[in-house]
Amino acid sequence: MELLQIENLTFSYPDGEKPALRDVSFGLPEGSFTILCGPSGCGKSTLLKLLKKEISPYGQLSGERLYQGKRYEDTDARVSGSQIGYLAQDPDSQIVMDAVWQELAFAPENLGMKKEAIRARVAEMAAYFGIESWFHKKTTELSGGQKQLLNLASVMTLEPKVLLLDEPTAQLDPIAAGDFFSMIGRLHRELGVTILIAEHRLEEILPMADRVLFLTEGTIGYDGTPDGIGTYLINQNRGMAAGLPASVRLYGLLNESGPTPLSVADGRRLIRHYKNAVRSVEECPAVADGNPVVLVQEAWFRYGRNGADVLRDACLTVYEGEHYCLLGGNGSGKTTLLSVICGVLKAYAGSVKLFGKPIRSIRDGERNRGTVAMLPQDPKTVFVRDTVREDWELACKTMGLTGAEQDKAVAAMAERLGIAELLPRHPYDLSGGEQQKAALGKVLLLHPRLLLLDEPTKGLDAAYKSGLKALLRTLTEEGTTILTVTHDAEFAAECADRAGLFFDGTVAVSGPVREVFSQNAFYTTAACRIARGYYDNPITCEELAGLCIRNGRNEL
Repeated sequence: MELLQIENLTFSYPDGEKPALRDVSFGLPEGSFTILCGPSGCGKSTLLKLLKKEISPYGQLSGERLYQGKRYEDTDARVSGSQIGYLAQDPDSQIVMDAVWQELAFAPENLGMKKEAIRARVAEMAAYFGIESWFHKKTTELSGGQKQLLNLASVMTLEPKVLLLDEPTAQLDPIAAGDFFSMIGRLHRELGVTILIAEHRLEEILPMADRVLFLTEGTIGYDGTPDGIGTYLINQNRGMAAGLPASVRLYGLLNESGPTPLSVADGRRLIRHYKNAVRSVEECPAVADGNPVVLVQEAWFRYGRNGADVLRDACLTVYEGEHYCLLGGNGSGKTTLLSVICGVLKAYAGSVKLFGKPIRSIRDGERNRGTVAMLPQDPKTVFVRDTVREDWELACKTMGLTGAEQDKAVAAMAERLGIAELLPRHPYDLSGGEQQKAALGKVLLLHPRLLLLDEPTKGLDAAYKSGLKALLRTLTEEGTTILTVTHDAEFAAECADRAGLFFDGTVAVSGPVREVFSQNAFYTTAACRIARGYYDNPITCEELAGLCIRNGRNEL
């Protein structure tokens, strides 16, 4: 018998023009590990929330939801609340207490467990998840990776049988995401927890799964094994195929046969069949010249007089018309640096200049109209109106547009981003990826000469990322300078002219993107890790496949 099952599930939001889910049916056998993937806005988050009865969205629902053979409506609230665990995309959205130990104890206390049992459960989970060293810390002091690990540990204090995860690594850096996936794998292997995880980052998690569900336009397009999803996407949805693990994409580009490789190790075994007389990608090196648009020199910043320094002698130069990508760990200070550059925060020492002017000499009105604009990490903070259209119209008013000019600008941006259908909707009713698109549209309507992006690909599917890359290239060609903070090394490899690694409050490494990524072992692309030792500098799958084809296969 299936542990959790849905039959002919159809769901529509009250203001939805079409169903968010249409006739969806599948079951989760006990102990299974299933990945749920698909384009942004296809219904993944809606489906996961419907499987967690306590947070099911309001709307018109038909079909059956069963847990252990019993209808959700007939399932005891205590059973449902404790045995079906749920983890959201945003780490902050699920934390309710001030201290780590309080957060761990919160759920067992609400279920009325005895004090001794709570203490034992909390101690065990803190030890299992490696939380002892920050057990007494305030939750506000934790990094993004620590917060998400705490959320997972808090859910596990109830010992759930099913774990539903909605893009849990969307805001985590590559190392923190890898640690998180490793923990999910341990829970599955060691405790037999049934896993259903919605995820765009398939590189590390696809080899762990025994099943993949691909959701498209509210219905299931593929239900099968991990090694078959590549063939399906290449044949049915090439845009989404760009989000497959590098080894799978390389396998397709080389027209290989046999078992599909899923991991970096599998990819390395694949390229051993090719010669390596020609080891390097020919390139025109990026030259950093022209006028500095951003010039940060020896900047220091701390939150509060007695707080630790977040920026420590930070220096950064971004030149006119280039796209610079900054990578680094959660909590390292990248977002703080962006806030100092755009004038939201002020460094207590050092200097910050935009377009040759000290930031303090640029008035707010001048800075906000056509000079600099920032897309924050949390797109919800951009929205202040009841619909996306009203928010965009507010941006147009800031630029002095009214009437027909305003309507024309909104329509043009909606067409450019491909999200016209989102204009009448409330921003908070959108999926994470849709919110990101709508927030970007509002920021771009301010026509900034300097565009600051904080995790712009968070929650976006591979197809939309491709469109975003093209849009950003067009903006730089038009003269816009872009500074992006990102955890997405694949995105940076295809977009950036130069890249940097932020560590210990400053930019520790900076240079042409190929040079930086070829040197890095973790903050780099999977293609680069596959190629290491065989070829010198490819950083994308296309470049690696090109070298393999140029060299030819080894003779058997």
